[in-house]
Amino acid sequence: MDRNRASARLSVLLRHLGCRSAGTIIAHHTSGVGSLASFHPQQFQYTRENNVLSLEQRKFYEENGFLVIKNLVSDADIQRFRNEFERICREEVKPLGLSVMRDVTIAKSEYVPSEKVVSKVQDFQEDEELFRYCSLPEILKYVECFTGPNIMAMHTMLINKPPDSDSVSGKKTSRHPLHQDLHYFPFRPSNSIVCAWTAMEHIDRNNGCLVVLPGTHKGPLKPHDYPQWEGGVNIMFHGIQDYDENNARVHLVMEKGDTVFFHPLLIHGSGRNKSQGFRKAISCHFADANCHYIDVEGTSQENIAKEVVNMVSKKHGFKDITLKDVWTFRGRVVKGERINL
Repeated sequence: MDRNRASARLSVLLRHLGCRSAGTIIAHHTSGVGSLASFHPQQFQYTRENNVLSLEQRKFYEENGFLVIKNLVSDADIQRFRNEFERICREEVKPLGLSVMRDVTIAKSEYVPSEKVVSKVQDFQEDEELFRYCSLPEILKYVECFTGPNIMAMHTMLINKPPDSDSVSGKKTSRHPLHQDLHYFPFRPSNSIVCAWTAMEHIDRNNGCLVVLPGTHKGPLKPHDYPQWEGGVNIMFHGIQDYDENNARVHLVMEKGDTVFFHPLLIHGSGRNKSQGFRKAISCHFADANCHYIDVEGTSQENIAKEVVNMVSKKHGFKDITLKDVWTFRGRVVKGERINL
């Protein structure tokens, strides 16, 4: 990419993210990226026509694989989600199917029920209060731009990234390696899946914001596995084993209520939390109810499939459970009809 095109692309990214300088952009640029002006409506592959997204927003997502909507979720809703998360951490409520995860650095002997020992809760589809996030009209309005009108909420998380500064644990286990979310999902097509990820407070590079590699949603699903990190890696934190280090990287600085929507093939991760406090975000992966399950045996997803099935079987005492069973239980229709998933 020549300097003029690289400069133009950087300007578009900065304008979308509301930045005043290139401070959140790593100075490497994706090669072979076309100009936004080259788009024609018939070329849209990743967004649907429903008069919600502007033409510029559609072009941005098509080209980059993510889109930030500022101030989408209210402070009041975020406070309710925070309150419910704290109740779960104190074990005042125990929703069916919920997974409560601790950071790998927290020993079992140190466990006292509080938000200070919980790094993430996922599969909160049976928690009425947290699951409200997945059916907020302001969220679904945008989700429908990527999935169509029949929408399934497939995977839910509230992330409580723990402090990981040198003065706290300093083991860098709060990092999430670069990965593609499709690695975890046994359903397709990928273009009918989208993640909504909402900041529950100000998030920047200091407390471990998301980092995305623009345009990588156009590539294939890559093999993933646990990275060989000193200090350990959290369960299910698989990472890409091979990626182009010359790709542009964008660090998403977000305010409370800002929401990023991104494609499941977009390569992304997050840095460690170098602050003294916890960093919270809530998210849901949505899919078109017309999506279909695939057999991942013999594919690069087989490793995570076995890990998920073994974990669920051990936790709930199930026998002969399949990956499809796990995802069928997780999925909930939030708009329209439940069709395949």
